[in-house]
Order: sequence, then structure tokens, then C-alpha cells
Amino acid sequence: MLQFNASKPLDFIALGRLCIDLNANEIHRPMEDTVTFTKYVGGSPANITIAAAKLGLKSGFIGRISDDQHGRFIKHYLEQHAIDTSNVIVDRSGSVTGLAFTEIKSPTDCSILMYRDNVADLKLEPGDINEAYISSAKALLISGTALAKSPSREAALKAVELAKQNGVVVMFDIDYRGYTWSSKEEAGIYASLIAEKSDVIFGGRDEFMLMELMLGREASDEQIAHRWLDKGAALVVIKHGGDGSVVYTSQGEQYTGRIYPANVVKTFGAGDSYAGAFIYGLMNGVSIPTCQQWGAAAASIVVASHSCSDAMPTFDQITELIKQHGDQGEVLK
Repeated sequence: MLQFNASKPLDFIALGRLCIDLNANEIHRPMEDTVTFTKYVGGSPANITIAAAKLGLKSGFIGRISDDQHGRFIKHYLEQHAIDTSNVIVDRSGSVTGLAFTEIKSPTDCSILMYRDNVADLKLEPGDINEAYISSAKALLISGTALAKSPSREAALKAVELAKQNGVVVMFDIDYRGYTWSSKEEAGIYASLIAEKSDVIFGGRDEFMLMELMLGREASDEQIAHRWLDKGAALVVIKHGGDGSVVYTSQGEQYTGRIYPANVVKTFGAGDSYAGAFIYGLMNGVSIPTCQQWGAAAASIVVASHSCSDAMPTFDQITELIKQHGDQGEVLK
């Protein structure tokens, strides 16, 4: 099973996308009729790191930000949440911050319009990857979007190799965003390169199926999981949205997780909040069902909010929601 090196000073580092979310204020209408938006820090790895930090993990980030007001906003926000930014690099090439405009037509009909040309996060270079920094962490999370373009993909691959060499647990969030890739096949190939070196893999079923494309097969959850468990993964976490999650372990166990009801405002952000709370549970040694429970509770809180990053819950908020539904949460030692 997973072992985290307690002697390392940082708990968790993520690598990848730092961007801006612009969430529609006039909800329940199409974006064409939306006039105002509220700005938040966004990007799946950023959200997961913020979630982990708010829960108490000593967290850091590896990435590039633009040399402008948006870049400074992102860095300041991370630092406000006690996230180490010593390896967040200001890109001087004239790149910009990625923008995600969100459309909230209804609780079940949401979409994202992304601006991803010449973005700073994909300018991350192999030379930006500091072995000592990676070695200082118990776990490293790679976001799949970081693999979409060079030189970022090479930087991510280097980071994984250095993590493996230094006893750092490698986590992979597939994080597929079609508008960043040339094709699904390309995405599946590069995601597979990271997945086969990962200890923990997170993804929706459709994201895992990207990696089955090259095999030309339909696959059950169990077949998907065992492909990566057989290559050395300890945990494969397959998310099914409103139908919960299924976790497969290298010890042959399978756990099905529930969801919690929510007054849903939007659908996005749930996966990031789930991953942050799940990782927090893993790193505190609780059972897989409890990790799923905490992740589901965190997701329920975030989908009921207008924001993603700002809404990432504290541990007290998670346990309070669990108690409201009559569940018994596991107590941290």
C-alpha cells in the first residue's frame, strides 16, 4: 500500500495549469446574455492544491504564470492560502494567462469557454524542474493538461522521473481538456506515459477511456483499473459524477463511494474538490471509504457554490456536512 515519507517537509506539490476562472454572475441564461463575471483562480491542479492547503496539507506548486496583473493575482492568491510559490516562475516571453469563461444555464447544463493560446502554464520547461524541491515533498501531482504541448510535457515527464528517483509518491489527474490537444489519440498516448509511472490515478471514466483508444477496445471499470494496477499503481480512482466513485487497489480491493445531495449551482469544480479531500485523507492514513466520503462531501459543498477555488472547504465544513446526513466520519489520529 502507499507509504509517504514522513521526513519530507512538504506534504504535497502539484504541477501544471494556473489560470483565471470567470464565472457568470447572471446564471440560468446563455453566455450570450451574460454581462458580468466574477474572477477566481482556476485550473484543476491549482484547485486541488488550494483544496489540500485549506485542509491543512503543507503544499507547493510548480508552474509558470504570465508577467502581468493576472499572473500577480494568481501568485498572491496562492500565497494567501499558505501555498509555497518558490517554484512558480514568471514567464517573460509575452505569454498570457489562460481564461475560462463559465456558462451556468442550469444546475445540469454548464459549459466552459476557454482561451488557451500562448498561455504561460504551457511554457514550463524541463530546466524549471528542481530536483531538490520535488524531493522535499511526500507526493507530487501531475495534471494531464500539462502534457498537451511542449515544453510543458517534457517538464512534466522529467518531474515524474525525479519523483520516482527520490521516493516521492506520484499522483496523476488525467484532467482532459479537448481544446488543448490536437487529438484524443495524442492525449491518450501522453496520459498513458504518465499513468504507467503513477502510484495514484484520478479520472472520470471517459478520461480513462482516452487511454483505451490506442488499444481499440471498450473496457469495464475493472479492466481499466487492472491495466494500471498491473503496471504498478497502488490506487485507481474512477469518478462517475453523480453516480459516485469506484476505487481499485493493488491489494485486490474495490470500494464504491456515494455522493451527498446538494443545492447544485454548477457542475464544475466537483472533481477537483473530491481529489483534494481524497488526497488529504490518504496522507492522513484513513481508510479508502473515508477518503471517498470526504471527497464526496467536499464535492457537494463546491457544486453548491458560485466559485471553485474560493469554495474549497475546510475539514470542519466537510465533517459537518457528513454529520448532517447522519453518517459517522472517521476521526483523525
